[in-house]
Amino acid sequence: MSTLVIENVCKTYGEVKSVRGVNLSVEPGERVALLGHNGAGKTTLMRMILGLTPVSSGKITVLGSTPGSRHARTSIGFLPENVAFHGALTARELLRHFARLKGSNNKAVDDLLERVGLSHAMNRKIRTYSKGMRQRVGLAQALLGTPKLALLDEPTSGLDPISRHEFYDLVDDLAKGGTAVLLSSHALTELESRTDRVAIMSAGRLVADAPLPELRTIAHLPIRLHVKTAAQDADTIAASLGGTRMNGQSINLTCQQDEKMALLAKIMALGATVEDVEMRPASLEELYRYYSTEHVQ
Repeated sequence: MSTLVIENVCKTYGEVKSVRGVNLSVEPGERVALLGHNGAGKTTLMRMILGLTPVSSGKITVLGSTPGSRHARTSIGFLPENVAFHGALTARELLRHFARLKGSNNKAVDDLLERVGLSHAMNRKIRTYSKGMRQRVGLAQALLGTPKLALLDEPTSGLDPISRHEFYDLVDDLAKGGTAVLLSSHALTELESRTDRVAIMSAGRLVADAPLPELRTIAHLPIRLHVKTAAQDADTIAASLGGTRMNGQSINLTCQQDEKMALLAKIMALGATVEDVEMRPASLEELYRYYSTEHVQ
């Protein structure tokens, strides 16, 4: 059974259509990135999954249950974009309170605080924490009770690069344990290798939903190749390959996916005159721009 199923869901506020006919599912152990500009409908969709906002039409189920039901609530771990906790409590006190609500034990609290890198500060008041530390507390509370569905809204906001890497390691561990993860973020570069599928919303509609390689194939955006050669050979090679010479020893080329192997063979046939080749397919940022603006009229 799919952990999360969204079927033709719409949300309207008077004349404003915030979410328009969205269909999306997330399977156990799957990591799905939900992307979209501000106002695209991502937050409204998450609020409907949580049962905080009623659906205007369509249907959402969490493990077969209605959003907001006891079964759905106890199955979800949620990290909002802007976490806010009582500053007079320590992280340990706060998480023990949430643990009682979720039926977890105190040992789970200490283990989670260690996993998110707060074991050294668990007995300090939260008001003394930096933004990044408060974000870690939020992540720990979202992971309490090993949720079946994790909804993470801008989860790496305020985290330094090392902490971001550690966060995605936690997400990987969750997914390996069978948790379905729906993650919304504007930090596109870090998502490329850490999610299984990308869903893009624009103007309330879901305009893309596929693994990254498939999105590249559909978008038909060019692959960029950067060929490095000796300065005396650059003009000859540029003419041979039909590329543009850059910075003396570099040649820039573009091709489509179905042309890639033939072009690489042509480059390799040049032998020792080629010192290095770097190939870069369309980035997630480029794909996001394509699907959310150029591709959508």
